[in-house]
Amino acid sequence: MMDFDWAYLFEISLTGIAGGGLYALAALAFVLVYKATRVVNIAIGEMLMAGGYLFFTFAAMWAMPLWLAIPAAVLASGVLGAVIERTVIRPLLGEPPISVFMVTVGLGSVLVGLVEMIWSADQRRLPDFMPSQPIMVGDAFLAPKVFWGAVVAAVFIAAVLLLFRYWRGGVALRATASDQGAAYSVGINVPRVFSLAWVASSMLAAISGIIVGSIGGISSSMGVFGLSVLVVVIVGGLDSVLGALVAGLLIGLVEALAGAYLGGEYKLLATFIVLVCVLMLRPYGLYGTRDIERL
Repeated sequence: MMDFDWAYLFEISLTGIAGGGLYALAALAFVLVYKATRVVNIAIGEMLMAGGYLFFTFAAMWAMPLWLAIPAAVLASGVLGAVIERTVIRPLLGEPPISVFMVTVGLGSVLVGLVEMIWSADQRRLPDFMPSQPIMVGDAFLAPKVFWGAVVAAVFIAAVLLLFRYWRGGVALRATASDQGAAYSVGINVPRVFSLAWVASSMLAAISGIIVGSIGGISSSMGVFGLSVLVVVIVGGLDSVLGALVAGLLIGLVEALAGAYLGGEYKLLATFIVLVCVLMLRPYGLYGTRDIERL
C-alpha cells in the first residue's frame, strides 16, 4: 500500500482556500445587494465579467497605466451598478420577488450580449499586474496569481467590513437591511441606500472580475463563475456576510480537492452535492436567517 501524499493534500488545500477567497469576495457583492434590497441578483457573474472587460478596455485597448486603469474600471463598474439600480431595479420596488429575480436573469443575458457585440466572444488575456515570483509555504507551491489574488480579496473584504461597521453609509445600509420601515422612520433615505448597495456590489464584483480574469483570462462565458458564487451564497445564507466568507472558503476547498483527486469535470458536481447536503440539514444556509423569502 502506497503512502498517502500529505504534502500534495496540503498544497491542494492551500490553493483551494486561496481560490475560496475570490468566491467569498464575489459572494459578499451578492449579499450586500440582498441584505439591503432583498433582490436576488442572479447576474452577479455577468457584472463580474463586465468589470474584467472594463479593465481590459482601459489597460489594453486605451493603454492607460495600470495604477489608473484598475480604479477607473472599478469606478466605471460602480456607475454601471447605479444605472442598473436606477433604471431597472427601482421601478420594480414593491413588485413580487419573482419579477425582480427574472429581471436580473434578463440583465445577465443583456450584459453577455453587449460584451459580445463590443469585444467579441473571443477569450482575451488581461495585462499582468501581480508579482510572478513563486510562492512557497513550507514545501507547498502556490501559484503566485492565486496567492496574490487571495491577498487582494482578503484586503477588500476587511475594508468592506470596516466601512460598513463604522462609516455612516454603512450604518444606514445595515439599518435598512434590518428593517426598512424603521429606517424610513429615523430619516434614512432608503432609495439612496439601495443605490449605495448596488454601487458597492458592482465595485466589489469588478475587483473580483479583474482578479479572476488576470488568472484565467476573460471571455463572455465568465458568468459561469457566478454559478459557483450562487452556490456559495446559498450554502452560507443569502443574507449572511459571515456565511459568504465561510462558504466561499469551503466551496473553494471542495472544488480544489474534487479537481485534484477526481478530475476537473467533477468540481461543479462536488459543489452541488455540498449545496444539497447543507440545504437538507439547514434549509436557510449555514448562517442565513429563517425569515428569508424563498423563490
